[in-house]
Amino acid sequence: MTNNLLTRGQLERKLSQKIQALYRQNLEHQPSKVTCQFFAAKLAIIIEDSITNAEQILLEEGQKNLALKVRSNVNEAIQPKLKGLIEQIAQVTVVDFMSDANFSTGRTGTIAILNQTPIVSNPQSVPKSKT
Repeated sequence: MTNNLLTRGQLERKLSQKIQALYRQNLEHQPSKVTCQFFAAKLAIIIEDSITNAEQILLEEGQKNLALKVRSNVNEAIQPKLKGLIEQIAQVTVVDFMSDANFSTGRTGTIAILNQTPIVSNPQSVPKSKT
């Protein structure tokens, strides 16, 4: 059975690629890079150049509050799709989800708390939770 499992690195890369495709398909926006990293039953996601054209235009026009509202609505709308993607690919349940964007750097950071550490073909490479 372990022959069909992905390694931790393969799972992280697959998630990164699928998240980038999710942004492209749903927001018509191409982040330059998506990085996923498992920490036991936690997943950190960094999305580079995550600010959409609409948000950028609002920022350039001095409408930061409106851009923040747009970002909040985008995060709220994409969150169920992102959670579903994580659950489907990693075969775990997302029990908590936090996300925030930084307009200064253009990055979005997301942390997903999982019900368990994903099962991978090299389990020694995923640190065990100390709880």
